[in-house]
Amino acid sequence: MKDYDDLEDQDSQSISFDFRGYLFKVLNLWKFVLICIGVAMLIAYFINVRKQNVYRLDSLISIENDQNPFFTANTSISFNWGGTSGKVGKVMTAIKTRTHNEIVVDSLQYYMDYLEEGKYRKIDIYKSAPFEFIIDKSKAQVLNYPVGIRFLNASEFEVFTAFEGKSVSTQTYGDKSKSTIEVPTDVFTKKFKSGEAIALPFLNGQIIVKPERSITPGAEYFLRFSNFDGVVNSYKSSVMITPVGTSAGSILNLQLDGHNKAKIVDYLNATSEILSKTELKRKNLYATNTIKFIDSSLAAVNVNLEDFTDEMNTFRRDNKVFDVSSEISQISEELRQFELEKQNEDSKLDYLNNLEVYLNTKTDYTNIAAPTSVGIEEGNVLGGVSKIVALAAERQNLEYTTKEGSGLFKELDRRIDSEKNVLLETIDATKETIGVRIRTLNSNIASLESKLSGLPEDEQQFLRIQRKLDLSQEAYDIYLAKRSEAAIVKAANISDITVIDEAKDIGGGLIGPNKTLNYMMGLMLGFFLPMLLIFIVYLLDSTIHGSDEIARLSKIPILGLVGKYRYKNNLVAFEKPKSAVAESFRAIRSSLQFIFKNKKTDSSSADTLMITSSVSGEGKTFTSINIATVYALSGKKTILLGLDLRKPKIFDDFNITNDKGVVNYLIGDDSFDSIVTHTHIENLDVIPSGPVPPNPSELLMSDKLKKLIGELKKTYDIIILDTPPLGLVTDALELTQYADATIFMVRLDYTKKGMLQLVNAKHRTGELKNVNYVLNFYRHKNNSNYGYGYGYGYGYGYGYGVYGNTYHEKDNQSIFKKIKGFLRRI
Repeated sequence: MKDYDDLEDQDSQSISFDFRGYLFKVLNLWKFVLICIGVAMLIAYFINVRKQNVYRLDSLISIENDQNPFFTANTSISFNWGGTSGKVGKVMTAIKTRTHNEIVVDSLQYYMDYLEEGKYRKIDIYKSAPFEFIIDKSKAQVLNYPVGIRFLNASEFEVFTAFEGKSVSTQTYGDKSKSTIEVPTDVFTKKFKSGEAIALPFLNGQIIVKPERSITPGAEYFLRFSNFDGVVNSYKSSVMITPVGTSAGSILNLQLDGHNKAKIVDYLNATSEILSKTELKRKNLYATNTIKFIDSSLAAVNVNLEDFTDEMNTFRRDNKVFDVSSEISQISEELRQFELEKQNEDSKLDYLNNLEVYLNTKTDYTNIAAPTSVGIEEGNVLGGVSKIVALAAERQNLEYTTKEGSGLFKELDRRIDSEKNVLLETIDATKETIGVRIRTLNSNIASLESKLSGLPEDEQQFLRIQRKLDLSQEAYDIYLAKRSEAAIVKAANISDITVIDEAKDIGGGLIGPNKTLNYMMGLMLGFFLPMLLIFIVYLLDSTIHGSDEIARLSKIPILGLVGKYRYKNNLVAFEKPKSAVAESFRAIRSSLQFIFKNKKTDSSSADTLMITSSVSGEGKTFTSINIATVYALSGKKTILLGLDLRKPKIFDDFNITNDKGVVNYLIGDDSFDSIVTHTHIENLDVIPSGPVPPNPSELLMSDKLKKLIGELKKTYDIIILDTPPLGLVTDALELTQYADATIFMVRLDYTKKGMLQLVNAKHRTGELKNVNYVLNFYRHKNNSNYGYGYGYGYGYGYGYGVYGNTYHEKDNQSIFKKIKGFLRRI
């Protein structure tokens, strides 16, 4: 149960995240993080200096129900202009319509840009250009390609350009049509004078030098034309409109962003002006239709008046009758009044009949004239007509922004039909009332005409002509008065849209680029991106980098540390006895004495040390040779036994062959004495592995190996077993029975963390006894090795070297090695 708990504890340690290790990894790479921050800040700087400034300006408009100053309660012609209800929404919608923005862009010619070469790009100079280009809208202009204008003097210039292809796209801004034309592929230049017509396939118009501006010879400017629809869409989406304050939404704020403040100012002011004109035109629609109706009626009455005047003149010339008695005149005057009233009622009835037919046959109700133009004062008729006209105008405005079939159209059509049905019923009732009046007037007229029937024929005819002439004259005067009144009301009318605060460049308005934000973003990205990269690398890194990781992953103690030392062979402890690496092996030898002393039962037999590792390349052979060397140099009779039968190595460093060795002894080809080799190192003998056998595991399990170890223990003081890697084959496990102590080699930055779990498992099950770690390629770092490993590294691995070179030799490194070492430390 205890072993199971230990296993669970070790596994939990292996999967937990070592935040302290990650922090030390970051601290170790602080130069990399600092470089990333510097690069990010440099990128932010170049972004800030290369980006154009973005400005935002605004203007305020008010939407009110402005009453005509000439409209009073006594005005005979009334126009129902409506209130502000619904107008705010209409205006906000109109500003975002394509139709409105087309008018603004076309009026300002914002499809044409005046450019000047800047440090990083061509800059829009708009009104600052010393010349004006009068565009010929009936001819084509090249799209999206800057055409150069180079001034030779104050009155002469040349057009220059160099097209990349053989054809370009053009647009004629008169009808907005597009086409493709052939252009010269080489450099094109042509001279012109100020005011002279420019007629080129890709540029058509005139350049007029502004008289108040001075021209610098050699100055270059550019004209660039853009697709009209593209420019309209960009402004359509850029203009922002929002209600202001608590004024029930009747005050609106217009905002626009851009790179040139003068262009923003002109666009906002033009938008307000065009909105006001459009609203006034819509507001005057009812009055305009009424004036047209009066004009048509006035023309007809004028014709009748001329005819009756001619008829009267002819009658008087032929009959010599110029007057009648006062009594007859009074009767005739009464008759004329009745006929005038009848004529007015007939006009009303005629208007209502025409209105009824119009409502039943037409769908556009915006052309209805005011009923008051013919004297109709019926409130229900007036209200019904004004409501239908207002709803029809609202539907017409909605067509610019909403697709046909929308629910908004259905709702408006439902309201229009409802008002139309009510109005038709009102018309029928009004027609009946007018019919009663006409019948009464006809009775009165017949009674008076009977009184005049006794007069002579010529006097009766004179009276009839006189009455018709008077009626026509009076009708003409009435229509003329109404027409004048309607024209005055219309002329004095003002738009419901008023500019409260027009757009103006008073300085400021800069909203971008946000340089501080860019620097902050650069700082954050420069810091967190390398942190993330280090985190990912650290998280995916499965190799061991320090003694602290071993202490965290395994409870097996660390016996010693061996620093990284490049030398021509493995005999460092013999040929470089004052080196730090040699001192490290002597430290390991001292630690082993305590282990052997505590574990040894027979003081007369030799100590056996097995050295293994997880995989090849971790320094197992290097350590075996040097530990054997330091034992031999201390006076111990030592033998190095090569039991890595699959990949023998130890013979090269001692200048011996691998023809005979352990394998020969185990298969019975050679005797013990014939396989032992005395080296040039005093007290050190070597038995190489010998030829690679086909069955190494079986040979190591044979009784002859046990017999060989027994013979060696009788002859030598210390036996060093160089074994195969534990993580690759099981040969090393067969040799643990002969070992009094085991060294498991861990090469930093090479050995995988998972291998320690294998060692832990073997140690817990008893397969590996008296095992200790030795760290190879150890490099002292104050910020990445701490705890147990740090103590050993300082005391044994590099303790003497800290205080100078009194006890250690120091190699003279080349400049290349120094640079390489510096880069590795980074």
